[in-house]
Amino acid sequence: MSAPSSTVPLGPLVQRFFVTRLGQQRNVSPATIAAYRDAFRLLLRFAEGHLHRPASALTTDDLNAPLVLAFLDHLERDRHNAIRSRNARLVAVRAFAQYVATEEPTVLPITQRILAIPCKRHQRPVLGYLSREEMQAVLDAPDVTTWSGERDRALFLILYNTGARISEALGLSVGDIPTTGPACITVHGKGRKERTIPLWPRTRDVLTAWIRRHGGMSSDPLFRNRRGERLTRSGAADRLALAVARAAVTSPSLRNRDVSLHTVRHTTAMHLLQSGTDTAVIALWLGHASVVTTHGYLEADLAMKERALARVDPPKAGTRRFKPSEDILAFLDHL
Repeated sequence: MSAPSSTVPLGPLVQRFFVTRLGQQRNVSPATIAAYRDAFRLLLRFAEGHLHRPASALTTDDLNAPLVLAFLDHLERDRHNAIRSRNARLVAVRAFAQYVATEEPTVLPITQRILAIPCKRHQRPVLGYLSREEMQAVLDAPDVTTWSGERDRALFLILYNTGARISEALGLSVGDIPTTGPACITVHGKGRKERTIPLWPRTRDVLTAWIRRHGGMSSDPLFRNRRGERLTRSGAADRLALAVARAAVTSPSLRNRDVSLHTVRHTTAMHLLQSGTDTAVIALWLGHASVVTTHGYLEADLAMKERALARVDPPKAGTRRFKPSEDILAFLDHL
C-alpha cells in the first residue's frame, strides 16, 4: 500500500483557513482578517513570479520554508518594509502553517520548517510626542470658519482627549456622542474590546456643535469627507499634515517634525504620565492589552528621568587620566 501523497492544492486550504479557522472557529476581528488577507495577497503574488506558475496551481510543496524566507527578504529589500511589517506578515504565514499541520498531517515536515522561522529582532525607536504648547498649536491651526476646518478641529481634539487610535476615532458615529448625561464616549478597540473614556467639557461642546450644524442620522459617520463618506485614514493624515504645517508658523519647534496621527496618541499618554497618572490607568485609557506596552512611555520621558537623577547624589570620584597598557592581552582581559 503506497503512502499518501503530501502534495495538496494550496487554494482550497487558504480559503478554508480564512472562512473556517479565522471566521468561524476563532471569530477574529475584521481588521485581523484584512491584515492576513493583505499578507497572503503579497505572498501568493510573489510565489507566482518566483515559481512562474499561477496561484491557482500552487500546492503545499511550493509553500515551503525557502519560499517563505525569500518572500520575507523580498518585503525588506524590494518593498522596503520595516522589520515590524515583515514580522507581521510572518505571523500570518505561521498561523496558516499551524492550520495546515492539523488539517493535512502529511505535510507536517514542511509546516514545521515554516514554524521554525523566527521573527527578526529590531530596535524599538523612542516614542515621539508633542509638548503641550505644540499640541495646542496644532489644535488651533484648522480654520474653523470652514466646514473642513471645523471637522479637523473636532477630530484632533477627540484624538488628543481620548488617545484613541485613528481607526477608533474614524469609526465613531453621530450616535456615539452623548448630548446629555456623563461626558464620555465608548470606543471600539482592537479585538472587539470596548472602553469608555471621559471627555473634557470643551471636547463635548465642540463635538455637540459639530453635530448640531453638520450631523445627520445616529448611524452616520461622525467624521465625513466632502462626499459624505467616512473619512479615511489617509485623508485624516493629510489634514493633520496641513495643520502641523500651519502650526509651525507660530510654533517653530514643529518645523521638520515627523508628526503622525499616532504621535497624537503618544502625546496623550505622555501628558497623562507627566500629570502623575498611574501607568495601569493609562493602559486602560489607551486600550493596551498589557501594561507592559505602556511602559514604553516611561522610557521616552527624559524629564522624569532627569528629575529622578536629581534626587540622587552624584558619587565623589576623582578624574583619572587614561594611560594605555603596554600589554594588549592584559587590556583586553580587563575590559
